[in-house]
Amino acid sequence: MIDAPFHAGELQAQQLAGQAPARHGINEFMPEQHRLSFEALPFVLLASAAHEGSPRAQVLYGAPGFIHSPDPQTLEVACNCQLAAGAQVGLLGIDFATRRRNRANRVVRSNALGKLVIEVRESFGNCPKYITPRTVQTAPRLPLAPIAFEGLSEAARALVAASDTFFVASSGAGHGLDISHRGGPPGFVHIQGDSLVIADFSGNRYFNTFGNLLLDARAALLFIDFASGDVLTPAGTVVIAWEENARSWRFRCTQGLLAPAALPFCWH
Repeated sequence: MIDAPFHAGELQAQQLAGQAPARHGINEFMPEQHRLSFEALPFVLLASAAHEGSPRAQVLYGAPGFIHSPDPQTLEVACNCQLAAGAQVGLLGIDFATRRRNRANRVVRSNALGKLVIEVRESFGNCPKYITPRTVQTAPRLPLAPIAFEGLSEAARALVAASDTFFVASSGAGHGLDISHRGGPPGFVHIQGDSLVIADFSGNRYFNTFGNLLLDARAALLFIDFASGDVLTPAGTVVIAWEENARSWRFRCTQGLLAPAALPFCWH
């Protein structure tokens, strides 16, 4: 395990919440079960940085086996994405059927000939809390051109209001990128104007996301329409409310993209 796994923002978030973890399971390598789990997935969530340094979130996908782990510190992803060697990244592998989710973070080793090679320097699993069980099947679609918007468009509001799941990408201001899962009953994300207000449910008490946001308030969210394959990626900034036993955070959306039929899957 890593001796000092938490950066200054995470330690501050734990102090503000009054909930430091009793112990941690954060490793400098991937255990075999994590490697096998990644290799079995048809998709993975990726956090990376845009040119101006703000986090962005996306889904990489392929037939199971498109992710390969030749050793405990390497993930190879068959994909075409514009990430240079040395770029910081965060990965989340999530299997909705088993409610297993694993994180693997750090740096791009190389990216050539359709193969993204990631050097893993931080790996840990998360509990299955708030993950809605789903089975996935392929559903070939013709992706349509993404639709850009400012604030929150009506289509974006409708997708958010119906969602029980989303993902949030954050940057630790030099401490690397992270992408994590958030879930709850449909409507757990409250829409207020161009802002989204989300209650913070109890988790592993690492406060990776909140710790990053204390150092850099910029965030990118990702919502999936599990029936149509549409992907919504709003970007904006976050303010955290630290009321005792009632933490919440407000995401103010400045812009975003809605990509219709972006994913060739249907979840039930």
